[in-house]
Amino acid sequence: MTVLDLFAGPGGWSHALSVLGVRDIGLEWDEWACKTRVRAGQLTLRTDVALYPVWPWVGRTRGLIASPPCQAWSMAGKRLGLVDQPLVHQAVTDLAAGRDTREQLLAACRDPRSLLAAEPMRYLHALNTVGEPEWVAMEEVPDVLPLWRQYAAVLRRWGFSVWTGILNAADYGVPQTRRRAILIASRVRTAQPPEPTHAQVAEPESLFGPGRARWVSMAEALGWGATDRPVPTVCAGGGPGGGPEPFPSGSRKTLSDARDRGTWTPRSGGGVPRSRRAGGWKSQHGIPDPACTAGAHRWSWSLRSNNQAKATVRPLSEPAGTLFFGHRANECTWIAEPAGHGLGEQEECPVVPEPIRITAHEAGLLQTFPGDYPWAGNKGQQFSQIGNAVPPLLAAHLLAPHLGVPLGPDDFTLAA
Repeated sequence: MTVLDLFAGPGGWSHALSVLGVRDIGLEWDEWACKTRVRAGQLTLRTDVALYPVWPWVGRTRGLIASPPCQAWSMAGKRLGLVDQPLVHQAVTDLAAGRDTREQLLAACRDPRSLLAAEPMRYLHALNTVGEPEWVAMEEVPDVLPLWRQYAAVLRRWGFSVWTGILNAADYGVPQTRRRAILIASRVRTAQPPEPTHAQVAEPESLFGPGRARWVSMAEALGWGATDRPVPTVCAGGGPGGGPEPFPSGSRKTLSDARDRGTWTPRSGGGVPRSRRAGGWKSQHGIPDPACTAGAHRWSWSLRSNNQAKATVRPLSEPAGTLFFGHRANECTWIAEPAGHGLGEQEECPVVPEPIRITAHEAGLLQTFPGDYPWAGNKGQQFSQIGNAVPPLLAAHLLAPHLGVPLGPDDFTLAA
């Protein structure tokens, strides 16, 4: 018996299963996600989930996992999946009855990826003929919850206990307030969400149950210590789309020094780094665009989730917002402000560091992948994989009850 992972991506579910002592077989189409999986030692079939036959899995599938591509539904995209939603619901209804109307429905979809959310039902219908699988776990962006409820109604008719709802990954130790629609189903146990292990404010143990730790901050996950230091890593060659380095040539040694001191020491001689964005730091933060050379200052660093006007900005002392990647508008950047409340009258004006693009290594850690996870591809391909992946720590909490394996507090090491 095996665990079948549809739309397996770079291995979020698979890494969680490996921590729990189980291997799955992942079906994935993306070339670079498959290469990452192979590097990580995960069993992988590079195939189109919508075209792969179901019969090889009948009679041998214990668990089914599915995280259909979210681009059609995500707030980071055009969200044409919402327009196509009636067609996707119709596809689920038809597939649950053994009717394959995907070709006709696909022709009517505004986004061809929308219909991929119905694919798990094709597998579930075939497996149900032999009383499989024993359990199901599915994950998607929150707007897919109505579709998961439709799946739940079908699975209950087939004898499953089912729970659907929205979970916040931060409640399970993920340093990111990533909200996802979850479906959990089982033939052998009551389906229910795992008990949260963390809360926005720490909760002490009481007569009513165990306590919860405070949400894991970005600083903790990245092993950076104090919330206002160190200076984030400088990534040569810019972000996912390439481009110039985020600091002038010769700045790296200064940044390396600042990592240890928690300070920013500008270069002398007019080489002051300035923001390349329209308006610069002055308009965004009310900080003067310096024409002077300042002494060392401490900086408080935050993560800006994208380049858009209403981007989420979180200090290092908090979890990140949801990490979206895939195009330049969704680049995450570290931004800095002077620590404390204003400058003394005699203190020279600070030189504000320019925003620094997050690295794939840092983004992977914030998704709870190991620091040495073997990402394949260029930076853009790596960021795309990371943004679309299920956080392995959240996946482990969802899967552990089905497998009868306890998840220990030290099973995941975030900082690396």
